[in-house]
Amino acid sequence: MVKQIKIAIVYFSGYNHTHAVAERVMKGMQKESGVEVTMYHVKDALKTKEELEQLNDCDAIVFGSPTYMGSLSSVLKEFMERTSRIWDRQQWRDKIAAGFTNSGGMSGDKLDTLYSMVTFAAQHGMIWVGNTSMSDSPTSVTPGVVNRLGSWVGLMTQSNNGESADTAPPEVDRIAAEYFGQRIAKITKQFKA
Repeated sequence: MVKQIKIAIVYFSGYNHTHAVAERVMKGMQKESGVEVTMYHVKDALKTKEELEQLNDCDAIVFGSPTYMGSLSSVLKEFMERTSRIWDRQQWRDKIAAGFTNSGGMSGDKLDTLYSMVTFAAQHGMIWVGNTSMSDSPTSVTPGVVNRLGSWVGLMTQSNNGESADTAPPEVDRIAAEYFGQRIAKITKQFKA
């Protein structure tokens, strides 16, 4: 029997759009039995050594950030830099990792944000889970298809600038976030079985 697995979603959200994505990733994870998910908004959490070390007990850590000026938010980057003692002891080695990002542009250089997360996870010895949700076409930007932005490294979503997090990102991106969350939970359960 598979033990209860613990997953942390560690993210920053400046305008609540990335928070909306994090919630839907969590919802997808919760579709799998035996999964406990905790969300940490790094603006308010994981500031102390003791708080950071809570993540050592997790089986998977998922990172989320808006893409600002073609990169991670400085707030998530600051969190990453605070993990150097954990890195030094390789306490996250063989944990599952994944990531998601949101920006106003269809591209907005979101891939650079995801690659920053991949590199960070690799330095910690983590095992990266990509996105397998299919679109009608790999180049489709048509609303209404899952993975409409065609990202395989991680989840990319898009919110129109100035639009409320109640409606942006659009529902198709939120559905993609659920699929992605469920995939991460399934992979983590398989790996820990």
